Amino acid sequence: MRALVISGGGSKGAFAGGVAQYLQEELGHEYDLYIGTSTGSLLISHLALNKIAKIKEVYTNVNQSSIFNRRPFLVKKDKYGQEQISINHFKVLRNFLRGSKTFGESKNLRKLMKNTLSEKEFLELKHSSKDVVVTVSNISLNETEYKSINDFDYEDFLDWIWVSCNYIPFMSLVRKNGCEYADGGFGSMVPIKAALDRGATEVDVIILETEVAFYNKMPSRNVFSLLSNLHEFMMDRIEKQNITIGKYVANKQDAIINLYYTPTVLTTNSLVFKKEKMKMWWESGYQYAASKNTDLNEIKPEE
Repeated sequence: MRALVISGGGSKGAFAGGVAQYLQEELGHEYDLYIGTSTGSLLISHLALNKIAKIKEVYTNVNQSSIFNRRPFLVKKDKYGQEQISINHFKVLRNFLRGSKTFGESKNLRKLMKNTLSEKEFLELKHSSKDVVVTVSNISLNETEYKSINDFDYEDFLDWIWVSCNYIPFMSLVRKNGCEYADGGFGSMVPIKAALDRGATEVDVIILETEVAFYNKMPSRNVFSLLSNLHEFMMDRIEKQNITIGKYVANKQDAIINLYYTPTVLTTNSLVFKKEKMKMWWESGYQYAASKNTDLNEIKPEE
């Protein structure tokens, strides 16, 4: 049983799309199970349907307005040309006065998802032999939950994909079934173990971070950038723990894990969605997967 796992990573999901495109179209990998966290959850339904061109079109044309109906930050470039985020005090204050628990809201993303994945496509996938699973974090119960397409109707499953992507406190906090839910990455950034627990014997894992750290973060310039840096630190710890546990379980079960990291630092702020960059990242993901598999094929066994 072969599985594809895609980690969280915001706008860097475009890179994962390129890698997955190469694995499916060029290597002919067919997966029984797809598991995604956050941005990975947005990709997997279309990958399972083999509608790669469609999801590529979406990913390489998305912008801030496609995600946020209330964007709580401004994006500016510093004197070094690096993009920095700062709080939009007016919009955040208005959001709090409306009773919101978060700085911003991402209802536009939920609308985009419905416009991208039709009910007909959902039913086609649900009635297939493939399983599509998204990761969510149940804040009320302090639990990580995995939601399979087989267990829900169309609107509910779209809700769970949306929940998986909501990077609080910048995006929407969703209340569903009496509990508060948020981004799946808070519980399982790289759900390798979940794939193995479901019987996978070989897992292709796309991780939207470099394998080793290549830079030191710049000092926080405001409360927003400090909060963003703290979130990234936490996510990095969760990611490394997920990979370590996944490797341990795979070794115990004699399963194979193929890891695809980003070879370079794509961005220091994955909440910034730029069409030009995401187009470039998709192509670089495709080329990276091609070069990695070419290198593996060139390795000759010892005589």
